[in-house]
Amino acid sequence: MSAGADQRTEVVVTGRGVVSSLGETPEALFDALIARRSGIADGVGACADFDPEAAMTPKEARRADRYTQFAVAAADRAAQEAGLPEGADPDRVGIIVGTGVGGLTTLQAECKAWLEEGDRAVSPHFVPMMMPNAAAGTIAMRLGAHGPGFSVSSACATGAHAIGEGLRMLQRGEADVVVAGGTEAALVGLCLAAFRRMGALSRDGVSRPFDARRDGFVMGEGAAVLVLERAEHAKARGAQALARVAGYGATNDAFHITQPDEDGRGAAAAMRLALQDAGATPADAGWISAHGTGTPYNDKIETKAIHAVFNGSAPPVSSQKSSVGHLLGAAGALEALVTVEALRRGVLPPTINLEQPDPECDLDYVPEGPREAGGLQLALSNSFGFGGQNACLAVAKA
Repeated sequence: MSAGADQRTEVVVTGRGVVSSLGETPEALFDALIARRSGIADGVGACADFDPEAAMTPKEARRADRYTQFAVAAADRAAQEAGLPEGADPDRVGIIVGTGVGGLTTLQAECKAWLEEGDRAVSPHFVPMMMPNAAAGTIAMRLGAHGPGFSVSSACATGAHAIGEGLRMLQRGEADVVVAGGTEAALVGLCLAAFRRMGALSRDGVSRPFDARRDGFVMGEGAAVLVLERAEHAKARGAQALARVAGYGATNDAFHITQPDEDGRGAAAAMRLALQDAGATPADAGWISAHGTGTPYNDKIETKAIHAVFNGSAPPVSSQKSSVGHLLGAAGALEALVTVEALRRGVLPPTINLEQPDPECDLDYVPEGPREAGGLQLALSNSFGFGGQNACLAVAKA
C-alpha cells in the first residue's frame, strides 16, 4: 500500500508485551488487576523480579539502561506473540517506542562518577545508554526492522502517543507493521526527589485515584509494547487479531507546564477526537481506562472532561495506576494493553484503594472488584502529560 492510504485502514493488535510490578505477561498483569492485587511496596511500583538477562546477554544488559532493558523484554514478547519477523518485509516494519525521561539510571550514575572522579570515570557508553531513542533503536536491531523508527517523548502521554502515531503510520501506508509502546525506569533518587519537591508524590505512598484522601501519585516503572498491523497484512501472515486500534485523538492544553487545563477542555477534546476517528459516538464506549493519577488536580479535572464528553451518561471508569503506580512514559502503553485484555475477556478491572469517594469525582469508578462486561465492544484509554499534552486511544474488540 502506498503513502496516502485511506485513513480508514483497519489496524489490529497482533502482539503484546509487558514488564510491570504485577507481572511480565498480559495475562499475569490482568489476573493480578482483577484480583485487586497491588504491585506497590514501600511507596513505589518497582519491577523487583525483572531479570534483564532473560531477554539480553549479560554484555548487552550491561550496555543498556534499565529503561531499554524493559523495552527489549516487552518488545521481544510482543513480537513472539505476533509471529514476527516471519512474513513481514523488514523495510515495512516500523518502531515507535517512547519514554518520558530516558536513561535516568545511567544519567545519575555517570554524573556522580564525573563529579567525583573526573572525565576518565565516565563510561564511553554513557550517551547511547542514556539517549531516549536507545530503546527504539535496540528493538529495531533485534527485529531487523528497517522501516520508520523513532522515539516519542511527551511525558505521561508518551505511550499512547506512540501507539496513536503508529496507527497513523499504518493508515498513511508507510508500513505494514509497527511495534509501538512506552518504557520508563525512573525510580532513581534524583527523579523521586524532584517529584517530591514538586508536591506531586503521595506522602504516604498509597495510590488512591478518585478517592477523597488522594494526595499525589506513586511512581512505578516498566514497559508495554503492542504490535500494530494492517488487518489485511495480519490475515495474510496468519497472525491473530487481538483487538483493533480504532481511533486516536491528541491535543494540547496550552495552559500550564504541569497542571491540566482547569476546565478539562484539552482532555475532553482528545476523547472526542478519538471517538470521531473511530466513527463512534459517546454512547458506543463501554468503559474508560482513565489517566487517573491520584493527584488532587488530575482526577477532578479528568472527571469534568468525561462529563463534558458523555453529558451525564458516562460508562464505567477504572485507573490501573491504583495497582501499579504511575509509569510516566510507559503508562499509556500499559493501560492500552490492559484495555485490549479487558475487551478480550469482557471484564473491567477495578480501581483499588477507593474507599472514600470524592464528591467532585462523581463517576462509576468500579471500586468494588472486577465487573463483568461481556458486551464490551469499544473502550477509551486516556493519557495526559506534563506540558499539557493529551492523548486518547479508542480500542475496539477484534
